[in-house]
Amino acid sequence: MISPFSDIVTPRLVLRLMNAEVISASMDGKLAEAALLLGAKIPVELLENLSTLNYNREQLETDQNYMPWSARAIILANENIMVGIVRFHSTPDPEYLRMYARGAVELGYRIFSNYRRMGYAKETVKAVLAWAGVNFNITSFVASVSPSNVPSFSLINSLGFIKVDEVMDETDGLEHVFMLNSNFITKQLH
Repeated sequence: MISPFSDIVTPRLVLRLMNAEVISASMDGKLAEAALLLGAKIPVELLENLSTLNYNREQLETDQNYMPWSARAIILANENIMVGIVRFHSTPDPEYLRMYARGAVELGYRIFSNYRRMGYAKETVKAVLAWAGVNFNITSFVASVSPSNVPSFSLINSLGFIKVDEVMDETDGLEHVFMLNSNFITKQLH
């Protein structure tokens, strides 16, 4: 087991926590400063959808235990450039997920447009699932996907997630809710 705050390293990627300073600099449009703090180049595409970072900043301000679950830059190791972002929506066992499973966490991810269809999302999701299982014994995972997001449907289906609900998200509209439990994780992560 490594520290929950350490980088998560995969064959091609480094998943690095974005601390409050990196998030604030990014949200202020100071990408050069944020890149220095992060230790990797940050494409301007990060600024096209700041709702993830804004939500993440709010979570950090209200939940002292959220930091290891917060946003991580997905960094392409050989180019030292951020190619996307991944995060858990909360610490484990939030009230809104209890109808699906106790102790569950919900994850979200985004790969920047120039880096899609290269397997980075799958590599990232598998790594954060393994990280949560090893470090926190998490056995249930939730992912909410817009019905129009065909690549994400394909990804979560390939990892064994099963559709359990449909909800109307106040920000994103209709989302299909998928769940994965530990029975599938061992098979899928190897």
